[in-house]
Amino acid sequence: MINPFVGINFANPYWFLLLLLIPLLVVHYVFRHRKQIAPLNLPSLSWTENLTDNWKVKLRHLPFALRMITIALLTVVMARPQSSNKQKQVHIEGIDIVMAMDISGSMLAQDLRPNRIEAAKKVAIEFIDKRPNDRIGLVIFSGEAFTQCPLTTDHAVLKSLFKPLKSGMIEDGTAIGDGLATALNRIKESEAISKVVILLTDGVQNRGNIDPLTAAEIAKTFNIRVYTIGLGTKGMAPMPVMTPFGEQIMSVPVDIDEKSLSQIANLTDGKYFRATDNQKLSEIYNEIDKLERSKIDVNIFQNKTEEFGNFLWLALLLLALEWTLRLTYFRIKP
Repeated sequence: MINPFVGINFANPYWFLLLLLIPLLVVHYVFRHRKQIAPLNLPSLSWTENLTDNWKVKLRHLPFALRMITIALLTVVMARPQSSNKQKQVHIEGIDIVMAMDISGSMLAQDLRPNRIEAAKKVAIEFIDKRPNDRIGLVIFSGEAFTQCPLTTDHAVLKSLFKPLKSGMIEDGTAIGDGLATALNRIKESEAISKVVILLTDGVQNRGNIDPLTAAEIAKTFNIRVYTIGLGTKGMAPMPVMTPFGEQIMSVPVDIDEKSLSQIANLTDGKYFRATDNQKLSEIYNEIDKLERSKIDVNIFQNKTEEFGNFLWLALLLLALEWTLRLTYFRIKP
């Protein structure tokens, strides 16, 4: 039950029924007071014209009024007034994210600056900094896949494991299905509210044992959302190539399996993005960040504080004042 004063609730509002006694006590007091007035027959009242009531007469009803106020205050005390302090808390924890990153030889292409792999590392680290309360892990793949960092809230360690990433760390090739499956294996047992994989690649499946769409079906089974990113410009891209005359920058065709990446995203309730330059890649991670934040729950916590203390002290003070007046100023002398 809520009282007329904003922010105050009463734990035991049924005690307010006692206030119905106050009008009855007032009526009883009035009738009793009238009975105490004795009739007196006088031939004339002219001698009373210059008489005035003293303060004792004027205030004769004060003790009774104090008692009624005291009863009202004690009723409020018994009803237990409480103030509520509501606090809205936004939960951003409860989201687990595994980033699956392609580090194949084609990630050295320089259509992103300084190259694809360095651009992807930089933007991924910026994304991690924006989500300090989430568990995030890292899987890397080329011809095979392995976990670079399991799910963790120690983002300093996670970011340090991005720095040594480079093409050639593992056998070359593009095993998209294996990369996705490894990421799923790391997150499938999570009890987080939201489970997400961000899969970034610049090529077409040409190695590995698991088909990308088969891995997507597994993700769907475990309610894991997969955001896919196709990295690379459209058409041709400059790329360092070893020749008999040393390393040369040559234009090579950009070949991304956008159809499969789109199917993976659609199947898992995710989204496919195409990053053709550094700015677009950064915008994609920002959009993923916003998409996941839109799924956050909001909880309301309410702290209650007992507020009857002031009413109790005021009631005791008025009660003491009433009895003091009755025993002193309004005492009937024998």
